[in-house]
Amino acid sequence: MSAEKKSQNGIERKNVFKTDSDIKIKRLYQEEDLPEDISELGDPGGFPYTRGIYPNMYRTRLWTMRQYSGYATARETNRRFRYLLKHGQTGLSVAFDLPTQMGYNSDNPVCEGEVGKAGVIIDSLEDMEILFQEIPLEKITTSMTINATAAILLALYVAVAKKQGADLSKISGTTQNDVLKEYIARATYIYPPKPSMRLVTDIFEYCNENLPKWNTISISGYHIREAGSNAVQELAFTFANAIAYVSAAVDRGLNVNEFGARLSYFFACHNNFFEEVAKFRAARRIWAKIMKERFGATNPKAMMLRFHTQTAGSTLTAQQPDNNVVRVTIQALAAVLGGTQSLHTNAKDEALALPSEEAARLALRTQQIIAHESGTADTVDPLAGSYFLESLTHEIENDVWRHLEKVDAMGGAVRAIEQKYFQSEITKSAYKYQNAVETKEKIIVGINKFIDEQEPKQEILRVDPSVQMEQAKRLTKLRENRDNSKVENTLAELRKAASGSENLLPKIIECVESYATLGETSDALREVFGTYNEVST
Repeated sequence: MSAEKKSQNGIERKNVFKTDSDIKIKRLYQEEDLPEDISELGDPGGFPYTRGIYPNMYRTRLWTMRQYSGYATARETNRRFRYLLKHGQTGLSVAFDLPTQMGYNSDNPVCEGEVGKAGVIIDSLEDMEILFQEIPLEKITTSMTINATAAILLALYVAVAKKQGADLSKISGTTQNDVLKEYIARATYIYPPKPSMRLVTDIFEYCNENLPKWNTISISGYHIREAGSNAVQELAFTFANAIAYVSAAVDRGLNVNEFGARLSYFFACHNNFFEEVAKFRAARRIWAKIMKERFGATNPKAMMLRFHTQTAGSTLTAQQPDNNVVRVTIQALAAVLGGTQSLHTNAKDEALALPSEEAARLALRTQQIIAHESGTADTVDPLAGSYFLESLTHEIENDVWRHLEKVDAMGGAVRAIEQKYFQSEITKSAYKYQNAVETKEKIIVGINKFIDEQEPKQEILRVDPSVQMEQAKRLTKLRENRDNSKVENTLAELRKAASGSENLLPKIIECVESYATLGETSDALREVFGTYNEVST
């Protein structure tokens, strides 16, 4: 046995210690392990923002506790929203069902069995009005996890705000609007990449002129990570997509210092505690350099990486679900120590079904205990200067740059997607992880070790199958009561505009205000743009 394999107390547990991204971990880190450019740490609130984007961070304001919610009908989800707000949630985050994400109405035969299962059903302005009933949009921030149909859902949100008499200049929130990662990781795309990118930049342009407080995109590493990437790939592939979005906006003639200040991110947080903290710190530094050096940004706000974090759904286990409370706590603590601006903590039963009210409340209480009882929010970047953490932050940054150089050499994110580079790398990473679990190189408590043979039955929340039938009846009634000639006219105008080059948001708003359905509006665009079939590339 070589000296490297021994500790002072005998043989080490593993031949090699490493993070989930295969970064080797030394037995001991000392001053000489600090990166030479440690001066890049800077101060919180100053370039390159390694230590945080605000000077006082959570001493001034805690992160937004934004629990992701949405299931079955708009009325039921509205009730859950108001329940969470009553219990201390400080922002809304909307989950939409699969038909809504794919641009289909609930009564479309292809939606059988999926209506209301993964999130809330939104078929029309009528549903959106119910979803936000008794919730003043001027006074609450709303994050909407929606991509292919982001322009339609934003139009619906604007229409509801107008009906409430809200001042649009005060409306704040986020549309995820990150369609490139759909081609990489989730597959809830509708149109080919080029018209999809047009819709993304249409939202940038419309919000720049009409919704000054709206975050126009939440560029998502979360779904890339959930698909099987490691932490380094999560950052690298997300930033590759971000570069494509910024380039498209610049090509449209938008000012990087203006739209850049309202870009935001959405990351996952997994169980490898120090790697996750280091990942978030490296991410801020990388993005600041990209915006300053690649795009010439001079506005500090355009260089700040603002991000929402969600604890990792893929780490939750259906076996011994109480263990998920511990996992979520570790992940949430890492996100806070990494300086997140917004946080969702998963409920312990989400590996089984949509979260129960009790589990959702416990997930929220987890954030509140970290915020008010742990002391981690009392000082800025409390782990800064750690020999291990600073070395890990540096290594993650360097590995991310190497991936970005590869993507640039391919011609950018869209070309890399077409060449299946991202998809291939994620598949390899996922296979490697699963193999480590199966060989017990990686221990998952309750899965490949410490297994309970007799597990108690869990009570789970189920969506009533009658929901789809009831929603179909509501759609029939909507079509009977609306001005159908007006609907047809607005859809015709949208098709005409889509055939040209004008911004489509005003036309989409006109459609939804006439009570054209989400499916009808999506179909109007399908007629012009076509649909994307991955195998055809």
